[in-house]
Amino acid sequence: MAEIRNYTMNFGPQHPAAHGVLRLVLELDGEVVKRADPHIGLLHRATEKLAENKTYLQSVPYMDRLDYVSMMVNEHAYVMAIEKLLQIEVPIRAQYIRVMFDEITRILNHLLWIGAHALDVGAMTMFLYAFREREDLMDCYEAVSGARLHAAYYRPGGVYRDLPDTMPKYQSSKIHSEKETRIRNANREGTLLDFIEDFTNRFPTYVDEYETLLTDNRIWKQRLVDIGVVSPERAKALGFTGPMLRGSGVEWDLRKKQPYEVYDRLDFDIPVGVNGDCYDRYLVRMEEFRQSNRIIKQCADWLRKNPGPVITDNHKVAPPSRVDMKQNMEEMIHHFKLFTEGFHVPPGEAYVAVEHPKGEFGIYLVSNGANKPYRLKIRAPGFPHLAALDEMSRGHMISDVVAIIGTQDIVFGEIDR
Repeated sequence: MAEIRNYTMNFGPQHPAAHGVLRLVLELDGEVVKRADPHIGLLHRATEKLAENKTYLQSVPYMDRLDYVSMMVNEHAYVMAIEKLLQIEVPIRAQYIRVMFDEITRILNHLLWIGAHALDVGAMTMFLYAFREREDLMDCYEAVSGARLHAAYYRPGGVYRDLPDTMPKYQSSKIHSEKETRIRNANREGTLLDFIEDFTNRFPTYVDEYETLLTDNRIWKQRLVDIGVVSPERAKALGFTGPMLRGSGVEWDLRKKQPYEVYDRLDFDIPVGVNGDCYDRYLVRMEEFRQSNRIIKQCADWLRKNPGPVITDNHKVAPPSRVDMKQNMEEMIHHFKLFTEGFHVPPGEAYVAVEHPKGEFGIYLVSNGANKPYRLKIRAPGFPHLAALDEMSRGHMISDVVAIIGTQDIVFGEIDR
């Protein structure tokens, strides 16, 4: 009688549901997964090593390119680590701007996640809906930094510049008449804060639309309920953070447990799952949409009422204003030294973690007193999640592996670094 052997198959890196460059070696018994072996490193760009030969400021744009769906949150951890070592105070207005953009980024991340996750499982419409909202938020990025994706907006000591008074507008063309363009520009006539406020008023109805499409959808529940179950004890043991941990019923969120910036002044709730399956993680992230929206609303209200500086006035760290730099020799020297040599960070080490959309994103920074980091270590939230893929998918079908990769919200920029 012929010997029965398990069948080994490559899932990815060309597979559309592998989310970029995941090569998953699946050991199958028929259709059932016996073992899943993720092969990573196909997007390794040596970010941690490159940071050692660049000044502190030059590494800020590298942070955008780690998790390239949650750009500003990556920068946030990095600049906070530098600020911790330099012991500088960040103006309160800059803290509110940072928190507001952190939450805008959380919505951006979850929109891409729900679009891709639903598309992997077979729901086409969600992808189109999610990208409709991403467009508006990308315009907010563009308004403050000039770039839609890699913003490089946060700086050690604050943010690059204050919120603008105008929004980018649509132009009329052969395809769009003047009248159509006027309607499309209706919410872009005011400042960025007016546009953000308009978005926060519209967004809850969009989330309701997503929930109508998915939450009670028979096929969606058949594909997600009781798939990839992780108990709270295992989730903690595997090093899960963020929605992956909260989906298993562990109430852990750095914004509440170790508040940074102005999160302790804001009113929001932490959604927690019960069963620890893909469906609960979906529900947790859907509620995070609503909570992030609440935070953005509160920040926008505060920023409207409280003008002020948005970057520290310590010119050893932050550049002087362009006007001062062109009129004053002292400021000119500061400017020149900052952008050629960079600032020197006192010797020491610091670990700073932020509540990234995917989990705990940490930056461990070691300084030896030079103008470049001695060592930079990035704690990527997706890394332990991908490591648990084998345990989560064992005993499931091939089609369930797709749902599990989707629920983990994996981005390879940060995993391979």
